[in-house]
Amino acid sequence: MLGGGGSIQLVRVFGIRIGASLSWFAVLFVVIYLLSGAFQDALGGSSGEAYVVAVIAAILFFISLLLHELGHAFAARREGIEVLGIDLWLFGGLAKLNRDSQTPGEEFRVAAAGPLVTLVIVAVCFGVSAIIQGADTALDAALLDEGSGPSPVELLVAFLGSMNAILLVFNLVPAFPLDGGRIARAIAWRVTGDRTKGTVFAARLGQIFGVLLIGWGVFQLSSDEDTVGAVWWILLGYLIASSARSAVVTSRLTDRLEGIRVEDIMDREPLSMPGTTTVMEAEDRWFGGDSGWPWYAVVDEDGRFLGIAEHEAVEAAIGQGRPALQVRELLDERAPAGQSIGTDQPLEAAIGAEPLRRLGAVMAVDAEGRLRGVLTRDQVQRALTATAPSRG
Repeated sequence: MLGGGGSIQLVRVFGIRIGASLSWFAVLFVVIYLLSGAFQDALGGSSGEAYVVAVIAAILFFISLLLHELGHAFAARREGIEVLGIDLWLFGGLAKLNRDSQTPGEEFRVAAAGPLVTLVIVAVCFGVSAIIQGADTALDAALLDEGSGPSPVELLVAFLGSMNAILLVFNLVPAFPLDGGRIARAIAWRVTGDRTKGTVFAARLGQIFGVLLIGWGVFQLSSDEDTVGAVWWILLGYLIASSARSAVVTSRLTDRLEGIRVEDIMDREPLSMPGTTTVMEAEDRWFGGDSGWPWYAVVDEDGRFLGIAEHEAVEAAIGQGRPALQVRELLDERAPAGQSIGTDQPLEAAIGAEPLRRLGAVMAVDAEGRLRGVLTRDQVQRALTATAPSRG
């Protein structure tokens, strides 16, 4: 679904970094608090029992969100798209990919994979509920009807199924950037043969849907109903509308950059240091003096890009009493995938690169992973200016 911002790493699944923002932790506690009361009414038991079941339910629901995003991630991997990680946050999750889809079919398969996983979860949960409780009782438990009398296990299964059913329906609304909007984008792209037209079509639907959600939230506020829920809908609507608007702008920029590749505008003499350099040498020879440069690319003896050494990490290693530590030991082995881009890649693929946003540059490598250049934010901006339509 949606996502953004930095995150705290929770775990790695099949090499994929799973992170959560601070907002996710806040939502987790709020969900547990709200479910505790509802579960106590449904179970008819003690508050302690309801709290334990609420904790388990919240964790299972967020695991189901993670499975949804893993569906996108594995589908992307099958298409040859690098997965940079998955983040859970206030409004759901986001599988972060190193590039956009290049064909309508690729877009459709990656977008549809998440909802397909959610559909399987819904089917399994309701199937199990119907078997152990009966269809009518399972529905009552899923709706948290007071006095429905389910056991904790029955309540958990029914609740997980109903929440994922709601998630599935909402996420399939044809409004970009929801999965349904991405599916709509793929279909429009296939019909028109133009990715920009497909994106604009789906994004306009996203803007309309976002405005409707904001309107619904405002209506709830004016009716003095659920204030928290009203604010939630307003925030969600604003996020969807603004994301859709950004997609239109980015798509039009992509059109202007068509035909330009990373190697066409990159600096072919990037600043770098050998991976065997000690942190003390790095501090004295690269970061020290008047250079003022906050990071350097790190390469091995064959010139292959290993990652980016940042001054803060070097200083931290020295402060920990490890001056002989080699800079390559400061790097994550998966760093090259997230901090570099192929020299033959289209320029628009670099625009959303995380290093370009955070460091102001992304490393350019050849097919063997050797460092060949650096693409800076200024170079991208100059390319955009050069390709801007004249107003004369």
